Amino acid sequence: MKTHRLARVAEAVREVASETILYELRDPRVKAARVTVTRAEVSGDLQHAKVYVSVMGSPREQDLAMYGLKHAAGFVQSKLAGRLQTRFTPVIQFVLDQGVKKSIEMTRLINEALGQGAPAGAAPAEDEPDAAPDAGSPDGTAEEEPRKDASEG
Repeated sequence: MKTHRLARVAEAVREVASETILYELRDPRVKAARVTVTRAEVSGDLQHAKVYVSVMGSPREQDLAMYGLKHAAGFVQSKLAGRLQTRFTPVIQFVLDQGVKKSIEMTRLINEALGQGAPAGAAPAEDEPDAAPDAGSPDGTAEEEPRKDASEG
């Protein structure tokens, strides 16, 4: 099957799943958790679709949300059937996407490592030659002082 068609169907699956979860799903297990649809993958024969979701919260909240999504897969699939004009509607499987959580953790670790090298509130030492009080703007470029016109004064 052509890859651009698979990409279009995957995008339609992602859109329908995210709109259905956000606006039409009334399961309290899913509504209580912050569920975000990150991406969707469709098999080559359009028979199966994996919808990757990110769930913010404790591991218990994640498990409850995934359980609720598993039970709501048929409802989401019925909404998808109304949108797609294909012979078969893909069977939807929800998969927990750890990518967002891992990227947040990685950002925290990088910020922590950078923070250990030079504390954020530390003032430069006075005996350093680069520690001029009028060094310019925070991005390191020199700022020009405004010129006084002869008419001003």
